[in-house]
Amino acid sequence: MKVALLGAGHWHAPMHADAARFAGATLCAVWDPDATAARALADRFDAPAIPSLDQVLATRPDICVTMGHPAEVPALARALIDAGMPMILEKPAAPETRILREIEARAQAQGVFVAVPLANRLSPAMRGLARTPEDTGGGDDAPPRVAHASFRIVNGPPERYRDDGVPWVLDPAAAGGGALRNLGLHGIDCALCLADGPVRVTSAQIARRLHPDEMVEDHALVTLTDAAGALFVVEAGYTTPAMQAGGDLEWRVATKGAYLVDRGDSAQWIGPRGLRSLPALPPDERYRAFMTDTLARLADGRPPLVGLSDYVAAMAVIDQAYALAAE
Repeated sequence: MKVALLGAGHWHAPMHADAARFAGATLCAVWDPDATAARALADRFDAPAIPSLDQVLATRPDICVTMGHPAEVPALARALIDAGMPMILEKPAAPETRILREIEARAQAQGVFVAVPLANRLSPAMRGLARTPEDTGGGDDAPPRVAHASFRIVNGPPERYRDDGVPWVLDPAAAGGGALRNLGLHGIDCALCLADGPVRVTSAQIARRLHPDEMVEDHALVTLTDAAGALFVVEAGYTTPAMQAGGDLEWRVATKGAYLVDRGDSAQWIGPRGLRSLPALPPDERYRAFMTDTLARLADGRPPLVGLSDYVAAMAVIDQAYALAAE
């Protein structure tokens, strides 16, 4: 497949370029409003830098990875949807949930494939939930009901975004929030994926604990419940001192038949007969896995693993959390 990268200045752009190559795709075009940023990424991955969106589309990509400043991405996304171009829409794609709903409606009306790279859906703790004969005695193979789950993703300090050339991530008017909106989105999305019916935000603590001079929160703790009474805890932060990618990640999911734990470099399944290891998926490999899955789904005519409706739903829950914390 041919993949075009739009928004080479985004801090995830190199991850998408690497993921496309890993999945066996050809990088047919690299574009950015800043020609210098486009050229730098294109040279790094030996791909052509293209000066305009029309010329990008002329290369006939199978899919465009669309990313950039949230004030600029909505217009770019609308143009691609109107052209019928499948895309991977990187977050944050808009400063407000309302704008995302408009993009979602446009994509649905035109039947355009739009995947959102919330790659922690591929966590071993999520993928290992399918019941096995050992769990069920060979009977019911329906997904187990979740009793509780927690999702923690805590990365390095806010200044790393300035170092990456994207200081707007720390502007709430542009990014729509801080650690919860940026990192906690992954946990909220996984909670909604596991939830039985609608969820309710029961508590939200939003704070600038270590970086009070920043305009966005550096730590957040949110609890949710679903219609069946399951409890979900989401923690997000910019509170580790490490400047490199990665940080403290842990996904835990409890059901009657299994307890699953994903710590990034290791994963475990704990069942009635003891503990066994699950194949780990390190955080720095999850974009590769997501790209491979997305290209396979596009080729097969299947919907994306995480689509715009999932993104909008998670953003709406985060809106509720911010509102509750403000009260």
